[in-house]
Amino acid sequence: MVKEKTIEIKVFGQTFSVKSDADEDHIKAVADYVNGKVEEILKKTRSVSTLNVAILTALNIADDLLREREKRIALMKEIKAKSRNIAEKIEIKIGEEEHKNIII
Repeated sequence: MVKEKTIEIKVFGQTFSVKSDADEDHIKAVADYVNGKVEEILKKTRSVSTLNVAILTALNIADDLLREREKRIALMKEIKAKSRNIAEKIEIKIGEEEHKNIII
């Protein structure tokens, strides 16, 4: 069983103590990702409102998540179709071999 630990991170200039059972490097990578998104928003907007920047950052991250989900679904459909195609080819090949071995 993995034990929860407290990890301090800094996001958008604020320090947070995060309790998690995830690896510390993972938590820091998440914070770095969020900070990168905050920086993108700050470069694109003139808003100085912390709330507006936080909301726009959340919307951008949600957009990233939904796009990745769509890619994953498309990839899974492609894998399923290719797997089905391979399985059909294997069945045809096995069927051909079975007919060759029939003695009349």
